[in-house]
Amino acid sequence: MKHPPLVESLIEAFTCLPGVGPRSAQRMTYALLERGREQGRELAGALQAAMDGVSHCERCRNYAERTNAEQNLCAICQDPRRDPSLICIVSSPANVLAVEQSGEFRGHYFVLMGELSPLDGVGPRELGLDVLEQRLRDGEIRELILATGTTVEGEATAHYILDLAREAGVSVTRIAQGVPMGGDLEFVDGATLAQALRARRPFAD
Repeated sequence: MKHPPLVESLIEAFTCLPGVGPRSAQRMTYALLERGREQGRELAGALQAAMDGVSHCERCRNYAERTNAEQNLCAICQDPRRDPSLICIVSSPANVLAVEQSGEFRGHYFVLMGELSPLDGVGPRELGLDVLEQRLRDGEIRELILATGTTVEGEATAHYILDLAREAGVSVTRIAQGVPMGGDLEFVDGATLAQALRARRPFAD
């Protein structure tokens, strides 16, 4: 049986989400059409608003709402109580939330939105490392805390950033105890992350 074109189009749209295959997308579509028309309209509105209104912070690359201000900055970069000379390097906005939940860190972030992966076409520029390099040269940053993953890609990314920091004469540390090898910060509890931040150590080859 073929779906009407509008139904087929909605099913295909849901499959763009990670972990959602055709069957899951079909169940979501049926649920909205059968019992959730109002929720579906709310979902459509929220999606439209987010797609139009969310961009990236000009300083840290985290998500930020577009404004008419001269600079488009996230809430953390705008917070005068945070220390802009202390930068935690993370791979994704989800990692920012994980570190924030630890309650241990009061600096700023730099969000890579991925990790180095030449085979997938992800190089330094795609991660904004040219922006980070310029910020290191500007002299405002005194310490980088590396909180990238412990995968092969995460390690390659960490070493690339280490080289940038050394050239700029900036201290580099790395979160240590409590973060398992091959683990992702998104799934580490706040207490473990707090301990890891307190026990960070110099990062070297």
